Amino acid sequence: MIDYVVKLTKDATKVSPLDHEQLRAASFDDRAILQITLIAAWFNYINRVADSLGVGRD
Repeated sequence: MIDYVVKLTKDATKVSPLDHEQLRAASFDDRAILQITLIAAWFNYINRVADSLGVGRD
């Protein structure tokens, strides 16, 4: 799962059906894969917004 999230974070266009198959092989069903994807994407989005606005910087 961590490898998938790192790939999603670095370049989501590199995620392929093979990545989803690997998650299924690790006992994640389609719903879990969707949840992993949504949570990772949401954190990436929020962090980019916060970083671009200087949130949390002195």
